[in-house]
Amino acid sequence: MANATKTSWDGVESEQLSETISRKFIHGEKVMVAEIRLKKGTVVPEHHHESEQVTWIMKGELIFEIDGKEISVKAGEVLVIPSNKPHKATAVEDTIDMDLFSPIRQDWITGNDQYLRGKQA
Repeated sequence: MANATKTSWDGVESEQLSETISRKFIHGEKVMVAEIRLKKGTVVPEHHHESEQVTWIMKGELIFEIDGKEISVKAGEVLVIPSNKPHKATAVEDTIDMDLFSPIRQDWITGNDQYLRGKQA
């Protein structure tokens, strides 16, 4: 059995992924939590992953495109995205969101997340 760990969120290093996206995250064996900061106009290209995703908007607004529909998610609102569901997001304004993933995003841990870094896979 793993031991409990305690971390100061302020002490978690922020990673600049592109000119308009930064993030920091921590994870256990089965769940990951991430703070994503997106500047107004940032587009996260369509992608999908094994992880179920819960996105909680702390500040700002994201417009998600899922199943051909636009879903606006504003500060104080939460969106649950099922596993392997293709989705895209656009920041309507400067936005801070907290994302929870289960299982954890191995591609983020290894840095194999070119879609967020503005690079082709």
